[in-house]
Amino acid sequence: MRLGQNHSHPNQSQKMALAGLVTVLFPVFFPNLFKPLGRASPSMFSSMPDRFSDLPSEWNAPKPRHLPLLKAAIQRQIPFRQQLDLWSPLPDQGWKPCIGSTDDPPLPGKSLGYIQVFLDGGLNQQRMGICDAVAVAKILNATLVIPHLEVNPVWQDTSSFSDIFDVDHFISVLEGDISIVKELPGKYFWSTREYYATGIRDTRIKMAPVHASANWYLENVLPILQRFGVAAISPFSHRLTFNNLPPNIQRLRCKVNFEALAFVPHIRELGETLVSRLRYPATESQAMGNLYMKDGREKTRNQGSGKFVVLHLRFDKDMAAHSACDFGGGKAERMALAKYRQVIWQGRVVNSQFTNEELRNQGRCPLTPEQIGLLLAALGFSNSTRLYLASHKVYGGESRISTLRKLFPLMEDKKSLSSAEERSKVKGKASLLAAADYYVSMQSDVFISASPGNMHNAVLGHRAFLNLKTIRPNMGLLGQLFLNKSMEWSDFQHAVVEGHKNRQGHIRLRKEKQSIYTYPAPDCMCQA
Repeated sequence: MRLGQNHSHPNQSQKMALAGLVTVLFPVFFPNLFKPLGRASPSMFSSMPDRFSDLPSEWNAPKPRHLPLLKAAIQRQIPFRQQLDLWSPLPDQGWKPCIGSTDDPPLPGKSLGYIQVFLDGGLNQQRMGICDAVAVAKILNATLVIPHLEVNPVWQDTSSFSDIFDVDHFISVLEGDISIVKELPGKYFWSTREYYATGIRDTRIKMAPVHASANWYLENVLPILQRFGVAAISPFSHRLTFNNLPPNIQRLRCKVNFEALAFVPHIRELGETLVSRLRYPATESQAMGNLYMKDGREKTRNQGSGKFVVLHLRFDKDMAAHSACDFGGGKAERMALAKYRQVIWQGRVVNSQFTNEELRNQGRCPLTPEQIGLLLAALGFSNSTRLYLASHKVYGGESRISTLRKLFPLMEDKKSLSSAEERSKVKGKASLLAAADYYVSMQSDVFISASPGNMHNAVLGHRAFLNLKTIRPNMGLLGQLFLNKSMEWSDFQHAVVEGHKNRQGHIRLRKEKQSIYTYPAPDCMCQA
């Protein structure tokens, strides 16, 4: 008899017995639901936690989407001349750093008050905010309090300015430009983040517009400084214009970015350790030395010896979902990313109105590990290239990384190059891990980023300032090439090489509204 036909209701003890039976048997019939979420998508290159874990998308491991190109790339032979050009430093382009000037006005004897800023975002967004804060202090003739770095809600990193940057170096480099203090004087003890979080305060500037002009600060912040002696600006990210500022203010922003912001010693030491092990891998050189001597192509094989490439592979879940592109993970992945878009952005993503083919033709899709590997191979990097992976957690984990590893078996990252003890001071701290990657990126012979972002922009500008080789993927071209499933390797390689001839570190002058931190010329560079 079915329960519905029985007019007598189960008593409390029967209910408890039934619940207990379900509890015991449920894991037996549905074991996958009880596996740890953290192991759903193992990745050797995970330095930051993911906000969500969608098990179906991670378990449905994507297969290579460009198998004919991949097979040809694995067997590639690179001409000596191509390798020589690839590893050669950039020639002198007629521009040099120019951030000091003898005609800058002297630092006034008396400051008009104290400026506090509260910076959100990741490391590189905060870095740009620090540069802007110095510029605003200069505009207002104010004393800058060492900026407060907010805890990122995603990565939960509590690192302060002094945990990342050398404070004494920062103050020393800028002592002739602005006045800087580590803390407010005792009379302003009340001006804290907690104070501003608990109510409306006269000394807080909350409505600073994005890319505000110098005049805006003079009209809106200076009166508060003069009245109270202190002004706190929050939020402050992207709150200073890139246009119509005096040349000395623009140069000061670059001076902060490229000279004053030095990492603390233990980050530099870890960075140097990683760079040294990339350049001088003892075991490999000992094992392969005899082979090189026996082979008549010793020069070709050694062309990249002691050199390395840094690949900033930004392919996290945020980027994959926001792009609205199809990355070959099947229906489960598409549903998981659609759900993620709904949760994070309530489905309001501009790219969602386009098809995958339209997005790729427009160059709007981030490159997958497989695609960036094919790009590097087509440009002429051999399978003996030492490739350092500067990366967030890669969406899809090792299943997506594996194709890149087939093309570049000597791929490394922080974990593979250093011990747990050497990484102990940066463990679990997203900003410090990103700082170590930034340091290695600045020491590399070649830098390439799989897609735009704050890290890409910051390193691109810094390397342009120092005339270092940086490859900017031609996203529009690559999107169209990867849509062509019948293209032969030779045609693909030719198209890639031709499409990147002028995208390997050539100076690009900043246009109106573009960031001075990405394009430092001509504001911060002089023609030699």
